[in-house]
Amino acid sequence: MTERQTAPAPEGAPASKETKTRERSDRGLRNVDAGNQRPPAQEPKERDRPWLMRTYAGHSTAEASNELYRRNLAKGQTGLSVAFDLPTQTGYDPDHILARGEVGRVGVPVSHLGDMRRLFQDIPLEQMNTSMTINATAMWLLALYQVVAEEQGADVTQLQGTTQNDIVKEYLSRGTHVFPPGPSLRLTTDMICYTVNNMPKWNPINICSYHLQEAGATPVQEIAYAMSTAIAVLDAVFASGQIREDQKGDVVARISFFVNAGVRFVEEMCKMRAFGRIWDKITRERYGIENPKHRRFRYGVQVNSLGLTEAQPENNIQRIVLEMLAVTLSKDARARAVQLPAWNEALGLPRPWDQQWSLRMQQVLAYESDLLEYADIFEGSHVIEAKVASLMEESLAEIDRIQEMGGAMAAVESGYLKSQLVSSHALRRARIEGGEEKIVGVNIFQSTEPNPLTADLDAAIQTVDPAVEARVVGALKHWRDTRYQPPFNHPRPCKALEKLKEAAQGTGNLMEATLECARAGVTTGEWSGALREVFGEFRAPTGVSSAPVAVTAEEGTALALVRRKVELTAKEMGVGKLRFLVGKPGLDGHSNGAEQIAVRARDAGFEVVYQGIRLTPEEIVAAALAEDVHGVGLSILSGSHAQLVPDVLERLRVAGATDIPVIAGGIIPNGDAEQLRAAGVAAVFTPKDFDITGIIGRIVDEIRKANKLDPLEVPA
Repeated sequence: MTERQTAPAPEGAPASKETKTRERSDRGLRNVDAGNQRPPAQEPKERDRPWLMRTYAGHSTAEASNELYRRNLAKGQTGLSVAFDLPTQTGYDPDHILARGEVGRVGVPVSHLGDMRRLFQDIPLEQMNTSMTINATAMWLLALYQVVAEEQGADVTQLQGTTQNDIVKEYLSRGTHVFPPGPSLRLTTDMICYTVNNMPKWNPINICSYHLQEAGATPVQEIAYAMSTAIAVLDAVFASGQIREDQKGDVVARISFFVNAGVRFVEEMCKMRAFGRIWDKITRERYGIENPKHRRFRYGVQVNSLGLTEAQPENNIQRIVLEMLAVTLSKDARARAVQLPAWNEALGLPRPWDQQWSLRMQQVLAYESDLLEYADIFEGSHVIEAKVASLMEESLAEIDRIQEMGGAMAAVESGYLKSQLVSSHALRRARIEGGEEKIVGVNIFQSTEPNPLTADLDAAIQTVDPAVEARVVGALKHWRDTRYQPPFNHPRPCKALEKLKEAAQGTGNLMEATLECARAGVTTGEWSGALREVFGEFRAPTGVSSAPVAVTAEEGTALALVRRKVELTAKEMGVGKLRFLVGKPGLDGHSNGAEQIAVRARDAGFEVVYQGIRLTPEEIVAAALAEDVHGVGLSILSGSHAQLVPDVLERLRVAGATDIPVIAGGIIPNGDAEQLRAAGVAAVFTPKDFDITGIIGRIVDEIRKANKLDPLEVPA
């Protein structure tokens, strides 16, 4: 037993002099040193109720996710946050060609009512607060949720939770959009109107500034773009004719937001105060909402994942805690629900233990600290007020600029919003590469002791059994073959789907037709496919061609040296310019990395071919051959690299294009990276490789090697 571990005196016994001295020296002056005098008795403080505590979870199958949810609830989690896999989010069934390699990887596959039943088995939905991260197919998933609740005997008017349902940010950052902006806004509008009239405790939309920050948005852009989206949504709802004048306050009261909190936690806290004041101003002045309760800025938060690092990932713990403080310290701008990422999300899928760690961070703050005992601790601060005022002024000016363009939807279709995000993200990356923005363990303090948390990298993350996809596809086939039979006896889905298409061609609310599809056993792909027939699909602007130069190529700079390598290589190969294709195979819509590679390759002198997200390996290879490219870069963050990258390699080999090197980038565990290199991938880059200019230099080296050119003596 060390000195600090001296056994305490029995309860009620006087403390010894030795103990008193030690308490003074170890912990500072305390009242035990003043003749056992105690501080004056204080009235017990009334504590605020803690926020809803969630962990974003779901993977593999509905059964596996249900087990995870029930385990997390038993650990003290107070709400559910459902992660759906990419096929579910983008309206495809697991057996669709684009779903290959994506089933159950970044979330749970929900293909029909049977899956939703299993997902919430033994979880009473009337007593639960459930957040569902779903956008393009939000109406469909809410319909499935409602039908399962009805089957449980729940009163639908008592259901509480949130569907994300913000399609604008999908066009800008997350990439799980399906339909064009007009029809997408209609789906959102119909859902809001339906829930206000039938599910009054449900939040039908979660306007997401979270993903905007992940795509590089500054605090001003984050506020302005989210508020512009809210204006577009409310304008559409009130113009739809489905809401009475006396219901407008109820509509505004159900609009919620989902925000991001970065590590600059003072600025982030000020951002939240600015958010609340601007929302109060817009809802009062633009929509005439008089009740301050209706105007309250209601938000949930997941703290920043963009700043989580693969290098020294243990540092992510303190980042997450600091970011949590940004949305909890200020009582007047405190989040109503918080979910925290896990320390190892830059490495792969977190394990249940990692999620538990993140939950415990929230619980320690809420139950052990005195945070909830005080009024707003920043009230009267001149520093905070000045920063909030500055954020408000700049944000309102940007909101006005977007309104002059015709609103958020027009700014999406013109490409303005996307190009602004690509540009601000490029500037951030340039600050990191130049050392102006310091990230511990990445571009400063890089030396480290061996990390016991990642000693076995393959065991440090959750892995999804590759056989899961085949089992899910088999179960889907069984559902299609037996949905008309006992015990469910669903009616034939074709009539429900025809009614859905008729409703889509008209102007009526689509929710009732969607509920009929859910009850008829329709699948996710069938519901979305019917609407695709009517509405068509949409490919959002990439923002790459209009993004300004973020890193200069002045003489002597790293980019100037890479430009020289590109020019010399093109000359030796007898081509005007080196051509590089950046591809996003599968359904992964996280395009930030691909866009930054494309922009930097362009600035280095490449002719860049970038067609955006959601391509099949066949389409990528066809484009590579048609454009006669000299290299292919594949970006995947969803975990489907193990299937999709080898497919691209094989198709190039069959086409006789083995002289085109393939480079892979994304969240790729070490073991998978070794397998990809063994399969013929020229190089693998992961989030720890932050030097984009250096990556472009490596790509030139691989092109030279593939074309049997001698290495250049020009350093990258």
